[in-house]
Amino acid sequence: MNDTLYPSFGILLVDDEPDWLYSMSISLERAGITNILTCNDSRQALGMLAENRVGVLLLDLTMPYLSGEELLCRVTEEHPEVTVIIISGLNQLETAVNCMRSGAFDFYVKTAEELRIVSGVRRAIHEQELRQENREMRRRFLNDRLEHPEAFRDIVTADKGMRSIFQYIEAIASSSQPILVTGESGVGKELVVRALHRLSRRKGELVAVNVAGLDDNMVSDTLFGHVKGAFTGAAEARPGVIERAGEGTLFLDEIGDLSTASQVKLLRLLQEGEYYPVGSDRPRRMRARVVVATHQDLAGRQKTGEFRKDLYFRLRAHHVHIPPLRLRKDDIPLLLDHFLEEAAHEFGRKKPTVPKEMALLLANYDFPGNVRELKAMVYDAVSSHQGGVLSLAAFTRAIGERPDTTPAGQEGDPAANPFFCAERLPGFNEVIDLLVAEAIRRAQGNQSIAARLLGVSQPTLSKRLKHLRT
Repeated sequence: MNDTLYPSFGILLVDDEPDWLYSMSISLERAGITNILTCNDSRQALGMLAENRVGVLLLDLTMPYLSGEELLCRVTEEHPEVTVIIISGLNQLETAVNCMRSGAFDFYVKTAEELRIVSGVRRAIHEQELRQENREMRRRFLNDRLEHPEAFRDIVTADKGMRSIFQYIEAIASSSQPILVTGESGVGKELVVRALHRLSRRKGELVAVNVAGLDDNMVSDTLFGHVKGAFTGAAEARPGVIERAGEGTLFLDEIGDLSTASQVKLLRLLQEGEYYPVGSDRPRRMRARVVVATHQDLAGRQKTGEFRKDLYFRLRAHHVHIPPLRLRKDDIPLLLDHFLEEAAHEFGRKKPTVPKEMALLLANYDFPGNVRELKAMVYDAVSSHQGGVLSLAAFTRAIGERPDTTPAGQEGDPAANPFFCAERLPGFNEVIDLLVAEAIRRAQGNQSIAARLLGVSQPTLSKRLKHLRT
């Protein structure tokens, strides 16, 4: 049974009509909004605001004792952090304008469909949550500390940029809004999602699904489950991952590969907060927080029509982008040591000694496979290690020859041409000498690594260096 109140702050309904308070409370609860307080005497409203943590106030205008307009002015003065929605029995434009000028967030006519009012409450909750998260982020960045560093124990890093990401994650971890995690393959997006779940303190478990390659029917059955007899072969009812996640976190990986039809279903799920198991006509409410991840450029895909714009903007209510390993190379020695210890333990061997050339070799490699690629290199090297100093052979074999890093179609791009703005075009031999000198500098005098950077053999480089010295 769901005994967790949502949102974390109260929704206070103030109206002198008990029937409307009851009806509105039921409508909100059906929409999953359960942290509700009611008040049928406007004189008690300010006291309830002082005694309870209220984030959103639904306020009737026409009430005895203290009118809604008077109460609105008092609330905006004494409790400016509270979002106020005005409910009026009459559709009066001038009154609505005056209320908005006095600080109201929205204005609804009481005779309007309650679903419209519920949608307005949802928007107010979202704004209130964003305000709280912004305040929390400012506080954390000003203090420049992590309150729960243990949540990030699986992520090996000393990078300042990653620390800032951790601070942001701490600030948004308790949010009910979707979270989009992006980054190249192998950067550790799944580790970030685990940290998010730990910090959220949610009661349910973390349930992960890779949606890449799932067709529309498989997505529906995987997410929503099915009832008995829903289709041929459905001998028993099966719960979907949404139900399995319960009040925890639902992690949808590779969301960029979701089909257009499935994108529509996910959008509806996020908008309405409810779903139908396959073969059922009775809706169920989703209680889990949704986190999605992708290595694809969703911003670019939504511009080309491959990914729905409305879904994209809803998913990135919060956005965590993990930088590639090539942009945080100071983490390479830490990760190398971590994976060496991990691999040695797994293979039942003593942790090997690392040759001094290793740091230079790895520092001058771009790691297109990121952290996952480095881990694979280390495990491969340790698996064939016989003792003593670790051989560079497995690493040089994995790295291979220096790849061509010029993106296709950019050969004429001025930004990719170091000679574009040069007043004098250097001669062929001069260019070679400059390249050799720079490679030697980056390799700190190690000819083997310098040759690998240049994509030539070591004898060829030695021959060129002799030519330079003569």
